[in-house]
Amino acid sequence: MKQTKRKTIFKKYLQMTLVTILISFCILGLVMLLCFNSNWKREKRDGLQKNAMSISEVVSHSVSFRPDGELLMDMAEMEKFLPVLSRNNTSDIFVVNRAGQIIVNAQGVNGTLHTDKNIPADIMKKALGGRYDDQTMLGGIYEAPCYVVGVPVTVQLSGKTQTIGAVFASVAAHSLVEYRKDILRMFLFAALAAFAVSFCMVWVFSYNMVRPLRIMADAARNFGDGNFNIRVPVTSRDEVGELAVAFNNMADSLASSEYTRRNFIANVSHELKTPMTTIAGFIDGILDGTISSEKQGHYLRIVSQEVKRLSRLVKTMLDLSRIDNGELKLCLTRFDITETVLTTMISFENAIEKKKIAVHGLEDTHPIFVDGDSDMIHQVVYNLVENAVKFTNEGGYINVTLKDMPSRIEVIIRNSGDGIAPDEIMQIFDRFYKTDKSRSKDRTGMGLGLYIVRTIIQQHGGEITANSIVGQYTEFSFWLPKEIPKSPDSQRPTTTVCAEVVETPKQKRNQVSEGETPSSGKKEQGDTEAKS
Repeated sequence: MKQTKRKTIFKKYLQMTLVTILISFCILGLVMLLCFNSNWKREKRDGLQKNAMSISEVVSHSVSFRPDGELLMDMAEMEKFLPVLSRNNTSDIFVVNRAGQIIVNAQGVNGTLHTDKNIPADIMKKALGGRYDDQTMLGGIYEAPCYVVGVPVTVQLSGKTQTIGAVFASVAAHSLVEYRKDILRMFLFAALAAFAVSFCMVWVFSYNMVRPLRIMADAARNFGDGNFNIRVPVTSRDEVGELAVAFNNMADSLASSEYTRRNFIANVSHELKTPMTTIAGFIDGILDGTISSEKQGHYLRIVSQEVKRLSRLVKTMLDLSRIDNGELKLCLTRFDITETVLTTMISFENAIEKKKIAVHGLEDTHPIFVDGDSDMIHQVVYNLVENAVKFTNEGGYINVTLKDMPSRIEVIIRNSGDGIAPDEIMQIFDRFYKTDKSRSKDRTGMGLGLYIVRTIIQQHGGEITANSIVGQYTEFSFWLPKEIPKSPDSQRPTTTVCAEVVETPKQKRNQVSEGETPSSGKKEQGDTEAKS
């Protein structure tokens, strides 16, 4: 298949601009020629009319009357005066009587003047009537068109004005053609020079304008090959410069996403490998008799915990998939968020006592009811408390505050510890982001917990924020509206599709009492992104 030749933006812009300039020059040249043509005719008309009027006055003063009333003209004076005026103005001048017969003439450079022919009656009528102005051959007097002006010759006879003839002044029409040619040559020379300069300027401008786009295209191709280190230089502050800035921001985002993706793959691989290795080792030991029957129950409980760990990992991935596909729906009910917080704290009682952590703020709590998905809000509180317990220093504190406001409630969980660096505080809610990159404290998290927490809070119409002082404390704060608007038709919450049902707080307490780790519940998240 024959490949169509690619037409670049540079070529398109250059061609369009040059065509526009060319059309503009053509329009300008046409208008200029029309203006020059009109100006030439006006100047010739005024000059010829002035000459003809001058001769008309001379003729009027040189005419005398014989006793029988016949007019006499001083021909000697006329023949002396006309040639001088004709040569000075390069025009033909001739005097005719009322019948159109040429009486006297002075030829300039217009060519042959046939004096034996009469001027047509229609032309004489206009000339005797006031003025004649046109391009003509005067009925065969000229062999080629001439621009002719005719004015009447009048005399005073017995106190009355009488027209006795006319004076015609003419100039060859080919002089207008030569004039047009001279103007056109000058215009073409100037237009070619201007077009050449315009072409160079447009070429340079177009090249510089599309050069960043070409660089972006090359960078995009590198991105497709997996190289995210290319950046586009920002050389202007116009739309192209803004595009370059946006492109670089996109490149930074892609590089960050690629980095977090690779970390995520490494984390998931580690999370899958560790429990699977443990499970395989203990089961093989039981099957081949290496582990005695007395100890099989102990190791089977370890296997069960590892299976639940894998289950949490898979569920976290499913939650992420549901979020990305917009399928994370809420099952709204009216519930006591204070009970949710208290139940969650109880599930971490063993870990809190082991690290000698002091818990403040729960002694003065009272029931606070809100609309929401109680299981998902439990997941939010569980993740935040787990982070706090995990990263609180030995002998430190956790402070829980619940604020009951007119239209919303606010939950604040603060813990002592190393804190979070200022350059990381804005990234902890991003997916796959982990501040504990060495996994010294967070050995189970994949960097998804806080991302899912923020999504759940936003689904409820609330917001979550974090602030920290390094070496002192970390604080997570989220708020929820007390009531979510209901549909006017059904009088039910607008979001009614329920999420997956999780284990009840009572089941969680039973698991703790049986010696299981608090993180073994179906809904509990082991994901920890930030050092709390």
